[in-house]
Amino acid sequence: MKSIEIILQECQALLRGHFKLTSGRHSDRYIEKIKIINQPDKTAILCKELAEKLKNIEADVIVGPAMGGIVLAFEVAKNLNKKFVFTQRKDGKMTIRSGFALQPGQKAIIIEDIVTTGGSVFEVIECLKEHQVEVSAIGVIVDRSGGKVDFGAKTEALLTADIQSWEADECPLCKENVPFNTPGSSDKK
Repeated sequence: MKSIEIILQECQALLRGHFKLTSGRHSDRYIEKIKIINQPDKTAILCKELAEKLKNIEADVIVGPAMGGIVLAFEVAKNLNKKFVFTQRKDGKMTIRSGFALQPGQKAIIIEDIVTTGGSVFEVIECLKEHQVEVSAIGVIVDRSGGKVDFGAKTEALLTADIQSWEADECPLCKENVPFNTPGSSDKK
């Protein structure tokens, strides 16, 4: 199989410039997840590989946060033959999408596209705790933190990279007045 980095390059998902991340931090590198999930063949390869890393973890359900995690979680669930649900923000709080049901005592694997600070995953963990669902593991396509984020559960990433990011007031690109690139968007506030 091709390396994950080569697949991301083929998708033209690895960008350089000046970016404001969902976390609010700034970076000179960005992974454009839309360039990955709009190519079903590449998405299927990545999710099959992630499912392979997670196949021995006990789970009843695979959970993905909207928007980026939905397609990925569905594909991983399909590969693992598990149920699938997704979360979304409602009134600023992560919730289980209406129509899906979780049972107390179930075990879940959370699937996320990109982790920088882990904010979205932590929100999903809290949401699952409210439903008395245990998080067995987290599966990630790219961990930009270099493995520094501790979710309190096993974490498997296809690609772990220590990609530098800064708070806005510490950003060297801002200090040089480098304009922002705006490739993606998030409803996170």
